[in-house]
Amino acid sequence: MRIISGTARGRKLAEFTGTQIRPTPDRVREALFSLLFSRLGSFADLKVLDLFAGSGALALEALSRQARSAVLVDSGSNAVKLIEENVRRCKFEQRTTVLRQDARHALPALAAAGPFDLIFLDPPYRKGLIPLILSEIDRLNLLSEDGIICAETENEEIINDSGRLECFESRRYGSTSVHLLRSRPSTED
Repeated sequence: MRIISGTARGRKLAEFTGTQIRPTPDRVREALFSLLFSRLGSFADLKVLDLFAGSGALALEALSRQARSAVLVDSGSNAVKLIEENVRRCKFEQRTTVLRQDARHALPALAAAGPFDLIFLDPPYRKGLIPLILSEIDRLNLLSEDGIICAETENEEIINDSGRLECFESRRYGSTSVHLLRSRPSTED
């Protein structure tokens, strides 16, 4: 795995073993960031939240493309060690916060740090976590007005709207699907 573009372009990320971490493959990450760029324009000054961060590659890619800051959350001790190593390799220590915590339990405390402009959501597959997390993100107003949530699932999984959050685009990349969500525009006069 490597950083694809930006200030840390080509930087190799730390390798790992085991099945507890399922990284987004480089080719999917490249397609995803192209898609996000077409929706967001520049990544400059974005606040990023990476839930179930794994290796941290998604948030680190955003930081490499000039995101202002990133909070990376994962409950696994091996994942947190890997994230911290990758943050060091990319020299992003000043722009990151790494939390070893269950994502659902971390969200209320993150409300003070939000809202976030880009939220990555890549939980373990087949656990039913995405609807729960989306509901909390909506309830806590963690997504900025023009922000995007990027949820990664297996192809068979369907992402439904949640509260004010609407799924406006889904793309399939091999056995992985990526779903983009945003807040519905306010209908108040």
